[in-house]
Amino acid sequence: MAAPQVSKRTLRVLVADDGADVVSWLGVLLRQAGYEVRTAVNGREACNIASEFAPDVALLDIGLPDMDGCDVARAIRMHEGGERTVLVAATGWGEAEDRERTQDAGFHHHLVKPVQSEQLLKLLASIRDSLPASK
Repeated sequence: MAAPQVSKRTLRVLVADDGADVVSWLGVLLRQAGYEVRTAVNGREACNIASEFAPDVALLDIGLPDMDGCDVARAIRMHEGGERTVLVAATGWGEAEDRERTQDAGFHHHLVKPVQSEQLLKLLASIRDSLPASK
């Protein structure tokens, strides 16, 4: 029996963080790894980008200044196709109640900052490989 076909397509990744240096670093890292990336430095910008970009993955800081990352996640879910977006929290908050909060908001993964590049790339590769070949 043939093995199931897994996706090797390029993931569309939205990165939202209020730290310009973090956004820049993640953008470079993910583009070099072959991902199509859009970045935002606040929640409203992330919501606007998500509505047009339709990301496969949204890597969201929870402590955004204008709009909580959990609210951004909920807004992404309301966009057409947003129910398929894999939500990844990237936050300095890692206690059990923080993880419960992101899980309640619909996040699939919770990464504690500083996010290690190897950890993030491994997670994204796993997500990519679990998706169907075409969207």
